[in-house]
Amino acid sequence: MAAASNRACALLASGETKLHHYFSSSLNMYEDNYFVETGEVIYPYNIYYHIMHSNDTTENISLVGTLTPWNNEDQQLVINTQSIKWKNEKNEVPKSRCSENCVPGYRKGISTHMCCYNCVPCPEGEISNITGRSRQTARHGQTIDSEKCIKCPDTEWPNTKKNQCFPKLEEFLSYSNDVLSVIFLSISLLFIVITVVTLVIFIYYQGTPIVKANNKNLSFILLVSILLSFLCVFLFLGRPVDITCILRQTSFGIIFSIAVSSILTKTIMVFIAFSATKPGSSWKRCIGVKQSNLLVAMFSSIQVLINIIWLAISPPFQELDSHSYPGKIIIQCNEGSVIAFYSVLGYMGILAAVSFIIAYFARTLPDSFNETKYITFSMLVFCSVWIAMIPAYLSTKGKDMVAVEIFAILISSTVLLGCIFSPKLYIMLCKPEMNAKICLFNK
Repeated sequence: MAAASNRACALLASGETKLHHYFSSSLNMYEDNYFVETGEVIYPYNIYYHIMHSNDTTENISLVGTLTPWNNEDQQLVINTQSIKWKNEKNEVPKSRCSENCVPGYRKGISTHMCCYNCVPCPEGEISNITGRSRQTARHGQTIDSEKCIKCPDTEWPNTKKNQCFPKLEEFLSYSNDVLSVIFLSISLLFIVITVVTLVIFIYYQGTPIVKANNKNLSFILLVSILLSFLCVFLFLGRPVDITCILRQTSFGIIFSIAVSSILTKTIMVFIAFSATKPGSSWKRCIGVKQSNLLVAMFSSIQVLINIIWLAISPPFQELDSHSYPGKIIIQCNEGSVIAFYSVLGYMGILAAVSFIIAYFARTLPDSFNETKYITFSMLVFCSVWIAMIPAYLSTKGKDMVAVEIFAILISSTVLLGCIFSPKLYIMLCKPEMNAKICLFNK
């Protein structure tokens, strides 16, 4: 009998309902009893709920459960928790602890007592919803009192409650849902149309003195280069992949080198043409279409060689940056070789600086259609834009970095188009009387 009682107490202690001093069990023997293999007699028991008063009187005795030792293990102890009345306002089961449960998104803090601890929020990038499942809440699918938080994968990020990981947002200059991309596309398309119209006008007026005086072949090369530079903006928009990363860096470097080489050749030809007017000058044989085209090819070929070396050693490639910004994956282009990237910019800057210096000294030469003063201003702005671009480029990441480079391309291309060709367009369209040989001879 004592063994059966001990076993009943053990079963009661292991159940879901905890007993306190207001709740006692009355174990009444049934008429039925059974013998087990060891010879013990076991009995079924009723469990009653008692309300005890301070004068040791009892009232409201009600049946709340049964203990049937010979049933299956999960059916031996049956408790009707709805029949139990607890001494609190919400009629809840008293807690045998001195701190609240840690809900998902939190974990247990360090404590000297097993029942007393603080709930600490999970660190950034971590969640808690797997460990620490308590008996009271396991049946409802809740998870509390996690011992530690779990880090989300690199491609995922916690939600606001920090109880579930979700895929990170991908960031790049998208064609469809980015306002900045729409602005760049609109500006680029507008100036593509303007450049094409300018090229058509120059082709139409190619036999006039103002076009011939400024080396029409170099003007056409420069216009085509400016047109390609505006088209180059499309390579910088959209989700970058390896091939677009290679094309966007090499194309803009080569295209701008051809444009600046054309301007440098123009300024050199102005000096040569002025020197060739002197009697007996040997500079006359240096004036011609072949010589100017040769200079452009020579200056541009150095930039092409730099790009070939760049692609052979360490070409640009797509990079997924999941650590710079919380909750985002920045899809960007890695330059590969930083030295090669800045070599491209450096060589382009050298061409622009030499063009500026030569054009500055040639701006006062007595030429009827001397465009070196416009070249001087355009190269000054061109160099200023790219010098200012470098620190801005280095201090940004992701689509902001791409936006800085696109902005520099658009500004520098617009400056070349406006400063060098708008004065000629004004004369051809608004002052046609100045576009005549008589004006050249008067000078």
